[in-house]
Amino acid sequence: MALPSIISSRVLPAALRVLYRSLRLSVQPRSFNLPAPGQSCIFAFWHGDMAVGWLFVRRLLPDRDASAVVSLSEDGSILSLALKRFGFRLIRGSSSKGGGEVRAAMQDALQSGGLVALTPDGPRGPLHRFKYGTVRIASESGVPIIFARISFTGGWQLRSWDRFIIPHPFSKVTLELHRLDVPQFNSEEELKTYSELLSDRLGHA
Repeated sequence: MALPSIISSRVLPAALRVLYRSLRLSVQPRSFNLPAPGQSCIFAFWHGDMAVGWLFVRRLLPDRDASAVVSLSEDGSILSLALKRFGFRLIRGSSSKGGGEVRAAMQDALQSGGLVALTPDGPRGPLHRFKYGTVRIASESGVPIIFARISFTGGWQLRSWDRFIIPHPFSKVTLELHRLDVPQFNSEEELKTYSELLSDRLGHA
């Protein structure tokens, strides 16, 4: 096994778990009702928050058949090895590469009662804007989007398009959950308008 694969599949997952266990997690609102077992949903968080976002999915919904949408890029390949260690099935692709296959795989996972986790502004932005495909699939499948807005009391922020942040060990992390019951749309314009409104509402200040 090549060194990068060892790091991705062994070292990276172990390091993330150590970091994750040190964090002080607060879920808001406390009364939030997650979908019951067997009820499909899309779980979403911003691309810049995924250092711990994937692990939060497994923490909140530990017994679910969970799929992760990961890009076909080199970074996506590194991430996919780590996500396998966390128990995710992989759906490789994005809206620009393999979009049709990604959409079909997501629909199959949701129709079987599974959970699909993704970053709706990934893999290349724009920052904190919902891609229309995510909203379209939620609408057509009739499943809710559980969106997690994640904030940290302290962390290292990279100079990347997604403002990727790695929380400081032992810092407090707030997970603000929103259930989005996406309506059916009569036109593409309605879908785009709804997606823009979601982006304005849920984007980080």
